[in-house]
Amino acid sequence: MTKADLSKQPSAVAAMFDDVAPRYDRANAVLSVGNSALWRIATVRAVDPQPGERILDIAAGTGTSSAAFAKTGATVVGVDFSEGMVAEGRRRHPQLEFVVGDAEQLPFGDDEFDAVTISFGLRNVQHPQKALAEMYRVTKPGGRIVITEFSRPPIGVLRAGYHAYLKHVMPHIAKVASSNADAYEYLFESIADWPDQATLCQWMRAAGFTRVAYRNLTAGVVAMHRGRKPLDAAIRASVAKRRRARSSSSSAAAE
Repeated sequence: MTKADLSKQPSAVAAMFDDVAPRYDRANAVLSVGNSALWRIATVRAVDPQPGERILDIAAGTGTSSAAFAKTGATVVGVDFSEGMVAEGRRRHPQLEFVVGDAEQLPFGDDEFDAVTISFGLRNVQHPQKALAEMYRVTKPGGRIVITEFSRPPIGVLRAGYHAYLKHVMPHIAKVASSNADAYEYLFESIADWPDQATLCQWMRAAGFTRVAYRNLTAGVVAMHRGRKPLDAAIRASVAKRRRARSSSSSAAAE
């Protein structure tokens, strides 16, 4: 069985998800004590897909959230870098479009989507800030982004109890519920290593998104972040100029 580590090499992470794809949704429901369904409902409400809109669901997995978005009449494209997940999504939801792709290099043009969303996937990307820049690129001016991700409960005693569950209880449950229990060791490690809510807000603003805010779910075990791509062309031009300057600085440093 495959287990990724915190270097988050794309091939290793994708292979790990290939292993867990057939029982992924069942394992999530069990390990989250049923909360995964509530988190999905909150995300769908935040995305607020409308008939005729084009929605990009990154790290779509088996398409459970993609299917929920599509119920409103929106056109949904699910993208995931795990071929196993995409194959399972196509099998379960043949009416939806699924694409194998990397969040750091999205296979879409500029300004294509009314809304872009990623649930429990940004944490698995090797360079999340690069992925955020890509999400900004493919979002239409005025479009919205919703990121739902494991986070840090703000109350210390809750945070300690949650980490104790992840470290000591979850591995035993994963042995029964998952097809790759070792992969859930990576889950704990990646959650513990992930930054807090305020840091992700900073990353989103740095990528160019405005009206950035977050809402804690389940006492902060999960946080849902939202933002908008500026409608004002001058603001977008300023973002592009700032990004070019950062790219030039990075290139000069590399030399």
